[in-house]
Amino acid sequence: MTITCAIVGRPNVGKSTLFNRLIGRQHAIVDDQPGVTRDRREGDATLATLKFRVIDTAGLEEAIDGSLEDRMRRQTEIAIRDADITMLVVDARAGVTPVDSFFASKIRKSGAKVILLANKCEGNAGAAGLAEAWRLGLGEPVPISASHGEGMVDLHDTLLAAAKAIGLAGVLTGEDDFLLTTEEDVEETSDDWERFDEVGNPIEIWQDDSIHETMRIAIVGRPNMGKSTLVNSLVGEDRLLTGPEAGITRDAIEVLFEWRGQPYKLVDTAGIRRRARIADKVEKLMVSDALRAIQFAHLCVLLIDPNEELNKQDLALARLIADEGRAIVIGANKWDAVDNKQAATGKIAYRLQTSLAQLRGVPVIQMSGLYQLGLGKLLAAADEMYGLWNTRISTGRLNRWLELVLENHPPPLVEGRRLRIRYMTQIKTRPPTFALFVSRPADLPKSYLRYLTTGLRQDFGLRGIPIRMVMRKGDNPYAKKGR
Repeated sequence: MTITCAIVGRPNVGKSTLFNRLIGRQHAIVDDQPGVTRDRREGDATLATLKFRVIDTAGLEEAIDGSLEDRMRRQTEIAIRDADITMLVVDARAGVTPVDSFFASKIRKSGAKVILLANKCEGNAGAAGLAEAWRLGLGEPVPISASHGEGMVDLHDTLLAAAKAIGLAGVLTGEDDFLLTTEEDVEETSDDWERFDEVGNPIEIWQDDSIHETMRIAIVGRPNMGKSTLVNSLVGEDRLLTGPEAGITRDAIEVLFEWRGQPYKLVDTAGIRRRARIADKVEKLMVSDALRAIQFAHLCVLLIDPNEELNKQDLALARLIADEGRAIVIGANKWDAVDNKQAATGKIAYRLQTSLAQLRGVPVIQMSGLYQLGLGKLLAAADEMYGLWNTRISTGRLNRWLELVLENHPPPLVEGRRLRIRYMTQIKTRPPTFALFVSRPADLPKSYLRYLTTGLRQDFGLRGIPIRMVMRKGDNPYAKKGR
């Protein structure tokens, strides 16, 4: 059990800055432009000895029914409903506005436990606004400066008092830790990478123990590919803002869910356009956040539109995912709208084969996030690729394979001398990475490395995942001395 706090308020009062301050890192996009945050974002917060879950929300503002702003407001209302404590933030420098008063009244009537925070109180600039905040009827306002870290001690004391009032102080301080259970503390895998079965026979191919970690899946693609709609369909609720407008999602939003008893962590990202087309500062931050989500993901689902040709940006994103060493599944979204499905399948396969050889065999799932078609196949493919991404091959098996490969197609001659590959071993998983001990590493052609990589992918079933080769110079450390 954990306590949850929602940060709410009108646009541009510093909610995301406070969120970043509480979780201890720059996680939410922050800019002077109002309305940057649209979806609700969650994170684990720490304030001295207090530990809790915190939700950053879109700015509360009056809006026309059905508009993007109205859908943002509904997401904020859901966060207030689900939270144990609501932190209402006002801008002390700007003073209390009619919008502050309107939503303070609504929150007060909802019965939520509220803490009133007067932000931007550094120096004396917020003194007048701090006094005005009393008339909101939410008790004593807590003066803070989220950007400068001032007032955190007062926030700590007020938060603890609020938790005591609703009987959750023990959860907030960790005194009830004996109630908490987690399966995410996976032990570090052993440095001994050779495995044996029950009777002592060596196991040649297995999956690392890290396979048991909760898979972190980043949903990526160009704008308006249906990423947020897919996440909503998977979790079974309107968790993220969706609509016909391109570029609704800005922050990378994490959502936990289960499928067939297996936990997953989904990360919805902003649409990524070609860099030359990005001029707006906020969009640059959005794209940077999406790229960071790819770096920290285990697997990426790249959504494409099968009604269109697979374009350069789709392929560039796939190559970026491969370069980062992430596992990948391609989702041909909006498949329900495809007229000639056979032709569309052939076009996608041909484009991938000719332009994405480094991920040959990557699964392409025909699906529709809107109509919840093919979602089971998508997750099954993700599980399979995650398993391949965690594959480890014993050194003995690798070198028996290498011996056959070298016999069939030996390395080329360089300056009249044959290059010698002495042995190879796998040095890590996620992605599978192999060290190749070569007599003259700098002279081994890239074409021969591609030949070895293709052979590994075909002979060990490592289809569609990135494989890395590291060349080293030196003698086989397993060879006996004096031989």
